Formats: sequence, C-alpha cells, structure tokens
Amino acid sequence: MQPHSTEILAADCCIVGGGPAGLMLGYLFARAGLRVVVIEKHADFLHDFRGDTIHPSTLEIMAALGLLEGLLKLPHQRAEKLEAEIAGQNITMADFSRLPVQCRFIAFMPQWDFLNFLAAESARYPGFTLLQSTAFEDFLYDHDSVSGVIASRGDQQLHIRCKVVIGADGRHSQVRARAALTSQTFGVARDVIWFRLSKQPDDPVSGMGHKGPRQNFIVIDRGDYWQCGLTIPKGEFETKKAAGLETFLAEVAAISPFGAGRINEITHWDQFKLLSIRIDRLDKWARPGVLCIGDAAHAMSPIGGVGVNLAIQDAVATANLLTGPLLAGELTLRDLEKVQQRRQFPTVATQFLQIKMSRNKARRKSTQGSKIPAIIRRLPFLRFVFGRLIGLGFRTETPLLHK
Repeated sequence: MQPHSTEILAADCCIVGGGPAGLMLGYLFARAGLRVVVIEKHADFLHDFRGDTIHPSTLEIMAALGLLEGLLKLPHQRAEKLEAEIAGQNITMADFSRLPVQCRFIAFMPQWDFLNFLAAESARYPGFTLLQSTAFEDFLYDHDSVSGVIASRGDQQLHIRCKVVIGADGRHSQVRARAALTSQTFGVARDVIWFRLSKQPDDPVSGMGHKGPRQNFIVIDRGDYWQCGLTIPKGEFETKKAAGLETFLAEVAAISPFGAGRINEITHWDQFKLLSIRIDRLDKWARPGVLCIGDAAHAMSPIGGVGVNLAIQDAVATANLLTGPLLAGELTLRDLEKVQQRRQFPTVATQFLQIKMSRNKARRKSTQGSKIPAIIRRLPFLRFVFGRLIGLGFRTETPLLHK
C-alpha cells in the first residue's frame, strides 16, 4: 500500500531500536546537545521475556549521570549473590559484595520500567525525539554512503536525514541486514521456553525468584506473577509439541518447584514463548554512515544476564567516541570503527566464556556430575572473580559528560 504522505525530518543521528542500547545512546546524545531521533517499531515497551537484570556496571553509569536515585525508586528486587543448583548442590556462583562500586547488587526490574524511565529522562532534552509504532524500512543514500532512514508509521512514510544511523534493533536487526554486514555464528546447544504462572499465597517462595536454573527450570519474581523458563536442547521444541501438550506439561510439572496442579494454568501452546539462543557477532560493526551496537552487533546467550549491560556499555562508548565528531560535523568511518575497537575485547571475551559454559553444561549431561561445586568450595575466591566478571564485565565504560 502506498503511503498517504511523506514527512522529512532532520537530525544528527537516527537510532533504530528503542531498547536499552538505543535509549541510553539517545539520552547521552540529547544530553550533549545533539538532535537525535529514536524509532521503535512497537507502540510501547511492555513486552514479556526481555532481560530484566540491571547489573552493577549499569547502576554505576546511572549514578554518574545523576539518575540512580530516581531509578531505584522504581519497584525492583536486589540480589547480592547469584546462586544455582549444580549436580544437586546449591552453589553461590557469583558474589558482588567486594565490587568497587556504589551498588554491589543486581537490580531485577522489568525492562519496560527501565525503558520508560530512560525515555522520560531523555524527553527532558529538546533534541530528543522518540517515534514509537515506527518501523525501519531502508536507508537513504548520498552516493555510496548512508545518509538517513526511510521509516513507516501507519500510512505515513518518514525520511529521516542524519549524519549517522545507529542499529540498536536487537539480534534480528534489520539495520545490519540492510547494511549487508557479515557475521560469525557460534553454536549453542540449548533454547529457553518462557511462560508465566500466577502467584498464590502458598507458593514455595523460599529460594525462588532470581536464582540460577534448578534442573533447567528458571523462576523470576515479576511482582504479581512468576516468569518461568525451561531450558531444552536446541531444536527440541517442535518435537515436544508433536508429543502433545499434556505430555509436555507433565514433564514441566516433574521439575517445577510448584505443585503439579499449578502447571494446569497452561491450557494452550500460545502461552509458551520460545527463545532460540544464539551467540554471534559482526565481523565489522560499521560501514559509511552506519554503526551497529548491542545485540545488533553481538547476540549473547542469557548466561549471566549480561546482554543488556553489554549493550548499555556499547552505548556509553559510542557516545564518548562520537559526540565530539558529531558536534563538530566531522564524523568519519574511522570514528565509527573506533567503537568496535573499544568494545571488541569485552565482546569476544564474554562470548568465549558463554560458549565454554554452554559446552561444559552439555558435556555434564553425559557424565556423572560437575566438578564446579567442589572447585568453588575449595577456592571460594572464585565467587568474587565471577562476581566481578558478571557484575562489571571485562571493560567498564564511564560516560563523558559533555553538558
């Protein structure tokens, strides 16, 4: 269908994707005095089964921006440690109590609350524009360089002219596809099936909510309901569907911490959402006029819940490196490439650990158990090492406050 009208907008930057990376970058650019348009295909941020862990590294960034107090007024839960059941033993895998930061905990907060908070703070700056229900269609070109975005909003077409397009539109990024950026994919042996259960007064809440998987069963406390997940071998969901819903519910009930009758809240397959886990990264994050960050540049496994926080660190590094050239009107491909140079090591190192952990978990399935509990008990300092790697990552970013 042909659009009824075309609107032309001008900005210093157009960010595609209103997730954590896109909104953080939009906030930082607008705060520095740049004109930035963020386009988001959904009408709101209220979507289930998104990452909801705000790690100490992100909380430290929020503190540097003067946003921490307001953020922590929102409903959230705190975890000073991460625990998991391995080979039938409850193990503290990561301890954040010794981190050199203000907040030595992970804040569990629904991602939509975090994004609404960032959007509201960004809207305080006159250069910030958020366009929801707006889908990326293609690039605008000036010779061989990208010079903007073609987007659709209902029956209206938008031409957003800008100096750079930032792809922050997630692991299924249309920006990276349209830019023909090549990537490497690394095999991951498992997927996650997400679903929700209501909260009941007699639920066994002790030890539940925000712990690691127990018998491959994940429970996240969402306040008024439980978000549950089951990790399964990759590609097995269709096989389970073919065996029938009743059979699958019995399998879930057998390992669930809830009573068998509670699983009967699930009455059809549409109540399950499959997250196909993959780990990949772009060979090059940029081409003239385009840069990808966050999951658009490097899809992560849910292991450690680090994806959101790596994306936010990407956004901070991007703002630190590109704000000056954008303000001066002198942005080059070389400037865009500096973002990848800055963020490549933490990306590769984090993915290396996730790949190793995934393979070790798959290997444990064919052996009698895991050596991890014994190792951590023998070397208890490792829980603090893991706390630093999960809580802060391999390279932290501090926002340069241009204004």
